[in-house]
Amino acid sequence: MRAGFRQSMAWLHEWAGLLTGWLLFAIFLTGTIAFFRDEVTHWMQPELHGLRAGAGAADRGLDWLRSNAPGAEMWTLTLPDERSPVLGVAWRPAGAPEGRAGFRRAELDPATGTELHPRETAGGNFLYRFHFELYGMPRETARWIVGIATMFMFVAILSGIITHRRIFKDIFTFRPDKAGQRSWLDAHNATAVLALPFHVMITYSGLVLLAGTLMPFLFDGPRGGGERGGERPQARAAAAASPALPVVPLAPLIAAAEARWGGPVGSVTVTRPGRPGAEIELRPLHATSLPTAGRTGDRLILDAADGRQIRAVDGSAGMSTVTEINTVINVLHRARFAEPWLRWLFFVAGVAGTIMVASGLVLWVVKRAAQHARNGGPSIGFRIVERLNVAGIAGLCLATAGYFWANRLLPAGLAGRADWEIRIFFLVWAATALHAVVRPVRRGWVEQLGVAALLLAVLPLTGLSGLLDGDTRVIGFALVTLATAAGLAHAARRLSRPAPAGKPAARRRAALATGERA
Repeated sequence: MRAGFRQSMAWLHEWAGLLTGWLLFAIFLTGTIAFFRDEVTHWMQPELHGLRAGAGAADRGLDWLRSNAPGAEMWTLTLPDERSPVLGVAWRPAGAPEGRAGFRRAELDPATGTELHPRETAGGNFLYRFHFELYGMPRETARWIVGIATMFMFVAILSGIITHRRIFKDIFTFRPDKAGQRSWLDAHNATAVLALPFHVMITYSGLVLLAGTLMPFLFDGPRGGGERGGERPQARAAAAASPALPVVPLAPLIAAAEARWGGPVGSVTVTRPGRPGAEIELRPLHATSLPTAGRTGDRLILDAADGRQIRAVDGSAGMSTVTEINTVINVLHRARFAEPWLRWLFFVAGVAGTIMVASGLVLWVVKRAAQHARNGGPSIGFRIVERLNVAGIAGLCLATAGYFWANRLLPAGLAGRADWEIRIFFLVWAATALHAVVRPVRRGWVEQLGVAALLLAVLPLTGLSGLLDGDTRVIGFALVTLATAAGLAHAARRLSRPAPAGKPAARRRAALATGERA
């Protein structure tokens, strides 16, 4: 503290960001994509492109289950919505074990009720789970690592706020052609301040969601980071009646429930279908606003024979204050309540956060370039950091592009196809790390960013059928990949230029920071 409080906060800001910076970049990048994980999964199953949900989808699903699972103990329908056009059906055969393993599943065309056979894919769920559970390690260990990194991020944000003297002016200050660290500092400040409320919210809420891992002795709600709830306990079926009793049409029941909740129904479950005492359970798709976030566990229980209401379950009843707050934060962090425009706003703010972390890592190298130039050359630690920057930033972008291309290039019927998509993601990422070691730093940046831009620019052509069908999810994915490709190409083009003109000392610092010497 001898250097002064603000200077001490600047030191804390730098090192809190650097020590976990590459992991934070991966968390921000994959978490930002995860705002549209359903849409990403849809794009990665081109067999589903162009599907249209029509009225009566639930009853068509019910007809399919009557024909294909007549003796099941339970039927479940996951209704299509604006983010996923597929009608999902699941059933638990008689005598099947409890839990997810006991269910069998199929996907149907909501307009016709015919079974679909899309390719197996890890989809957007892999990027979503990687965002807070990483991959290939015990779940609790991974959440501890992500939780610690999130704490470092929160410290970096708070210390950055204290360090900034001109926090509001920085929003409008960006000088891309300045030599040395000025342009990088402007980019870091602008993206940090522009989306500052989002950065604070998303980091703090992430910490709360991981509180069950970091501080289990203080937490009485569901463990943070996972999906809320799980398989609902259901009673075993009574003896089957013969003949099977009918189930009332679902469309009027769903319409009444949607009017009651002010939002769409997400799932329908029929217990003991075709038997005496069969019940229909309706659940809402998601919260329609933050004040209703705690009510995502609402249920309507109806008699399957005549549609008469048996009981209504208040999802927030009996919740402790801690659990209710956790539920609201959970919904806020994942933007589950958000309309499309608000989800896009979250996505853009997430992009700003990703750029903020990346520019901060590069800025650390640029700021120390002059010191190493005066001392006769870079240290080993400096060389490690600048190459980790290449692999951790450009390399991850290239690995993500490779992940999407693997989805298109792997045979559709390949066994273990989803696992192969994930393996290719990590193989490409490992290759970028090796490339960053053997190539000059500047060339490493240019080549990896350039290849990633090329792969993403061509990627929309592989979803051409969905584009021609006017599938909005496919169109949105294509627009994002093209915009990302343009940004990466611009960065590669700028880095391919010689160091910007300026004072000799500034030119030497810029050249050293971007690796021209290597």
